[in-house]
Amino acid sequence: MAKLQRRLRLGMVGGGPGAFIGAVHRMAARLDDRFELVAAALSSDPEKSKSFAKEIHVPRAYGSYQEMAEAEAKHPEPIDVVAIVTPNSTHYPVAKAFLTAGIPVMCDKPMTMTVDEAEDLASIVQKTGLTFGLTHTYSGYPMVRQMREMILDGALGKIRMINVAYVQGWLSTPVEQTGAKQAEWRTDPTKSGKGGALGDIATHAYHIALFTTGLKAESIAADVTTFVPGRRLDDNVQAMIRFEGGAKASLIASQIAAGIENDLTLRIHGELGSFEWHQENPNYLIHSPLNDAPRTITRGGPTAGPWAVFSTRVPSGHPEGYLEAFGQLYKDLAELLEAKLEGREPNPISTLLPDVQDGVRGMRFIDAVLASSENGSAWTKL
Repeated sequence: MAKLQRRLRLGMVGGGPGAFIGAVHRMAARLDDRFELVAAALSSDPEKSKSFAKEIHVPRAYGSYQEMAEAEAKHPEPIDVVAIVTPNSTHYPVAKAFLTAGIPVMCDKPMTMTVDEAEDLASIVQKTGLTFGLTHTYSGYPMVRQMREMILDGALGKIRMINVAYVQGWLSTPVEQTGAKQAEWRTDPTKSGKGGALGDIATHAYHIALFTTGLKAESIAADVTTFVPGRRLDDNVQAMIRFEGGAKASLIASQIAAGIENDLTLRIHGELGSFEWHQENPNYLIHSPLNDAPRTITRGGPTAGPWAVFSTRVPSGHPEGYLEAFGQLYKDLAELLEAKLEGREPNPISTLLPDVQDGVRGMRFIDAVLASSENGSAWTKL
């Protein structure tokens, strides 16, 4: 087939007035000029949905996601993919509606509220062959992909230990009681699901540990805590993980680390050396080989490999950050969608886009952490 001569048509469910992540998706999708937002159901309130769509210049506005899925499936120029940026409780029904309508999906994480829901979506994706992306944003950073490439090439030898910590301080006080929209739904089990910090950020920590090393987790021992009185979901998670092959990990995820902004830190130690990466300073990867001096690999620098270069947009010394990492997921998504439309194989680097199976693993992780914590931190199979 000939090369696609247009931007991909993007739809969006959620992301209305005051929604942080909706705006992030819209910016990220525009970053590489591969998408055009043409259809949306931006709010559960039909009038708000249509008025906000007009405000941000979306031509096809819908009052509900059901109406949108049905109409887009019949449209002469339907959307090529839908972004689901709603609270966790609605990910599953929205994703299922669009997949059933034959429309690929880009979904926020955690993917669903239960393992059964996640496995149902995975089954639909397998049967239909539709593209499904999951926004584990930190896998889009160039230095995270550099780390993965080098680990799989044997730079660290056999992996022995992983230390991953994702700590924030924004929920150190009961801000959900002050009308803060982002805090309200994240601490509401009917909207967020079984996990607070567990679902919101521990899933990111878990995913990046698997993504960079390629290891498979076997079991976990976890302690889940709610420190802020009156809060309905956890705000602190501590865990140990055992992997196939003998590697071990420690994982911390906390939203009550007072004074800390958004510190995701990953350290990976193998027989031949170690890696260290900090999300708040993401353009640098520290490689410490055994019996040699540590060296810093820079994003876009001469020692960066093709996996990092593909994920880089500006010259070395010009910082890239969160929006660019998010944009990389949309760049990957665009390549996967365009390859199908053009009848060719996609660039293999774009196959790193987290998918529906990552979503299933994330839900199993949440269940195992809670089961372990409720059983005195007993080792629990993943």
